[in-house]
Amino acid sequence: MPESNMSLVLGQERSSWIRLRTMILLRWVAIAGQIVAITVAQQTYHLQLNLGLCYLAIGVSAVVNVMAIFAFPGNKRLSEFENFLMVLFDLQQLGVLLYLTGGLHNPFALLLVGPVIISANVMGLRSTLIIGTTAIVLVTLLGLYHLPLRTEMGFVLRIPDVFVFGHWTAIVIAMIFLGAYSYRISSEVQSMSEALAATQMALAREQKLTDLGGVVAAAAHELGTPLATIKLASSELVEELDDRPDLREDAALIREQADRCRDILRNMGRAGKDDLHLRQAPLSTVIHEAAEPHVNRGKTLHFDEGPGEGGDLQQPSILRKPEVIHGLRNLIQNAVDFARSTVWVEAEWTADAITVTIMDDGRGYPAHMFGRIGDPFVRRRRAEVDTRSRPEYEGMGLGLFIAKTLLERSGAELKFANGSDPYQTLTDLAERRGAIVQVTWPRSQIDAQTGENAVPVGLNEPFRV
Repeated sequence: MPESNMSLVLGQERSSWIRLRTMILLRWVAIAGQIVAITVAQQTYHLQLNLGLCYLAIGVSAVVNVMAIFAFPGNKRLSEFENFLMVLFDLQQLGVLLYLTGGLHNPFALLLVGPVIISANVMGLRSTLIIGTTAIVLVTLLGLYHLPLRTEMGFVLRIPDVFVFGHWTAIVIAMIFLGAYSYRISSEVQSMSEALAATQMALAREQKLTDLGGVVAAAAHELGTPLATIKLASSELVEELDDRPDLREDAALIREQADRCRDILRNMGRAGKDDLHLRQAPLSTVIHEAAEPHVNRGKTLHFDEGPGEGGDLQQPSILRKPEVIHGLRNLIQNAVDFARSTVWVEAEWTADAITVTIMDDGRGYPAHMFGRIGDPFVRRRRAEVDTRSRPEYEGMGLGLFIAKTLLERSGAELKFANGSDPYQTLTDLAERRGAIVQVTWPRSQIDAQTGENAVPVGLNEPFRV
């Protein structure tokens, strides 16, 4: 993918930044909960608390909230570093409050898990590790140092040491497990979002190229008549200017340039933009169009098309969808990249299905990657890449994901295998020992001549004098 496009994908990380207003609201909820908890403990259960220090800790949090409201606009979004500072502050404020209210003897010590989960969901690995480490240190210190909880009669409320240790162990395990789980889920969701954005850009690019081809074809169609007129007039001038050699050379030059323009336009397009033939093409034509950028890359490409069991001799015309062309192109590119010398592209059709199989004679897929083929941002390890056949390869791990997503969107089912696997059923030819991808469409999904996908050819415009 071009660097500019990839920067757009990575730039979407900014969209996951949290609004300051959201953090302020959550902090107000926490402040209200802390005040209610302290009030109930003191009024209902008559616990002796150092209310001055407790309300001071809560008041500092409230003051910070008020300052944030007046210092920043309401629509401000926090960067990762700013969000890290806010979560770290909330974690320390909660630690101070727990120190004043019994440490790990206070059941609300479990709330220390909250900032770790928040950081794991919205921050990077480094910030999450710092927050998690700080939380574990706080829990450990609170288990050793804290102001005891006392009843109205002066009795100290404490749980046995074994339960304190169990409480500490449970909180630490919850921090590690829930933090790692939340970070992994968040990372996968973010990766999938970025990969889908890349897929959308690839599809949009292919659609633009298709539309551009139609515009160019329309220009070629419309310019054909005036160029023919210029050529006819210049040919007549050449015949009539035998006695004027200087003018005859100019007329001949005009005719020559008209022929050149005709050849250029013929290569640029074969039909008008509104020609309905652009919406469909024979199966072999679509396959060759997809493979065209990779034909002359030093590897031999063999194409084979034919009917399967019960299929007609005439090959089907299929919908010329951008996602089909771009998906097949990515698969062929992957085969050419990793093939030793040869790539085979076979097409087969029956009454019910259309199948395209792409095979190469390379090393095939690594065994440990089979369960993850088609996942975004999955790359071979550097040691597994044949740098001689693919020098300076630095894949993003998006090629197969984009191809699989686009082809499945068109109704296809993909199967992956290695030709060297004795249990695979996609081919029985020994020389095709590399990677194999089989793409199968139900015929009703892609055939342009049957069912609801049938595209009318249209009528020629009547000739008007």
